[in-house]
Amino acid sequence: MKKIIRKILKEDRRQMFLDKIVQYMNNDLPFFYNLKDYGFYEQLSEEELNYVFSNIFEETVSVRDYGDTIYVDNENGDFIYSEYDNGVWAKYEYDENGNQIYIEDSDSWGKYEYDENDNEIYEERSDGFWQKWEYDENGNLIYHENSNGIWQKYEYVGNRRIYYEDSDGKLFDEKNNIYKWGRT
Repeated sequence: MKKIIRKILKEDRRQMFLDKIVQYMNNDLPFFYNLKDYGFYEQLSEEELNYVFSNIFEETVSVRDYGDTIYVDNENGDFIYSEYDNGVWAKYEYDENGNQIYIEDSDSWGKYEYDENDNEIYEERSDGFWQKWEYDENGNLIYHENSNGIWQKYEYVGNRRIYYEDSDGKLFDEKNNIYKWGRT
């Protein structure tokens, strides 16, 4: 009985240790760089590492360590975090269809929106750049515009693109050959 109690106490202390790491590391980016810097990393088994990061990301994850790069995947196998040994990191978020809706890295961020057919309809980045897309009922791209004032309009017969016009006033045929230049 004493051996069982000692084992339980040892496991409880280990669990308390893991929970303290989760609490300590929860907002300390880059995660692995800091985890290694504080010496916790080498003390954790693969199962414990997955436990710590599942609690940090608030979902079941798995950690893959390739030496100079570490990846954290969610249950769907999507990258939700990556980090290089120099501390450069990136976090990713996905919608229910697996489309990437957000990325944040050491220097920037980007967010993305999709329509009901999983076509990207909007992108915005931390540098102020944005772009948007519109599609017809067949899923054909009919309009694209970005924050630099550049746009394209597309015309179709059925699903066959017959031409498109751009913001410079050029008209292109279905093979992307210019057939009219200048504003109309």
